[in-house]
Amino acid sequence: MTRKFSILFISLLILLVFLTILNISLGSIKIPFKEVVNCLLGNDASKSSWEYIILNFRLPKAITAILVGIALSISGLLMQTLFRNPLAGPYVLGLSSGASLGVAIVLLGAGILPLSLSKVFTSSYGLVLASGIGSSLVLLAVLFVSQRLKDTMSILIVGLMFGSLTSAIVSVLSYFTTAEQLQKYTFWQMGSLGNLSWHDVSFLAILTFLGISLSFLVIKPLDALLLGEKYANSLGVNFKKTRYIILFATSILAGSITAFVGPIAFIGLAVPHIAKLIFQTSNHFVLFWSTSLLGAIILLFCDIVAQFPGNDITLPINAITSIIGAPIVVWLLVRKRRLS
Repeated sequence: MTRKFSILFISLLILLVFLTILNISLGSIKIPFKEVVNCLLGNDASKSSWEYIILNFRLPKAITAILVGIALSISGLLMQTLFRNPLAGPYVLGLSSGASLGVAIVLLGAGILPLSLSKVFTSSYGLVLASGIGSSLVLLAVLFVSQRLKDTMSILIVGLMFGSLTSAIVSVLSYFTTAEQLQKYTFWQMGSLGNLSWHDVSFLAILTFLGISLSFLVIKPLDALLLGEKYANSLGVNFKKTRYIILFATSILAGSITAFVGPIAFIGLAVPHIAKLIFQTSNHFVLFWSTSLLGAIILLFCDIVAQFPGNDITLPINAITSIIGAPIVVWLLVRKRRLS
């Protein structure tokens, strides 16, 4: 790794630590930056209420933002390389739509479920379970079709078609539901980072680590895939095996994130492009770590903005990621065009 890359990575790590502490210190109750640092280092805070807020609410939320940013960024990088499409993202396989359908059936069409199932899905983990089942069913359908398709672009089209189908079913359910049920579903779609307990965060971290580990196995094949399937095969890459690993890794990362925090927009689509523009490389070993750091940093920053520091208002994280993220990508692209 060159000296330039090392400096960039160290700078991003410092920025990540700073934004994590800043994210924890800001909110409806402002906690001094120094108090947050002391509490995170294991020292007692000046007020027990501050310590309780930090350890039970804000720290889990900050860790969730980091995990979500890493997972969506890596899965977006995998999809863009596999399909060689800059517009591909972590939800291009229809996983998010499948998860949305599962949640929609619970929130909008609970009346069609048997009483025993209705009790299960209305429990504390009901939406997570429904979302996971929905995304898993879509993944199984995509994998089933992919066995009969050799062309990778056809799999992309199949994923988009499954996404359109599930979205259509959700629209039908929305048409026949009540305003209160529709509001609940709309709030879920907006995404939320702050509703997870330590147990939820631990489970999400395990799933994220599993997805990242699978992604790490295909870093070298990803470099070969940049020049196409035939070129990768000529270098001895087992393309079919690599494709399955990528699909499984993406499904674990994107599916688990959607299940726990809802569909988060922009991060998976745009962060890989930002990493490529900043680091000026197509080496996936560098991009793997850079997209991870940038994804965590950008989502932490978006969460800080969404909190409206000093107020009780919390804006939808989905809206903030797109409002802040889209202009950044446009500016970076224009800047790159001028410099080239």
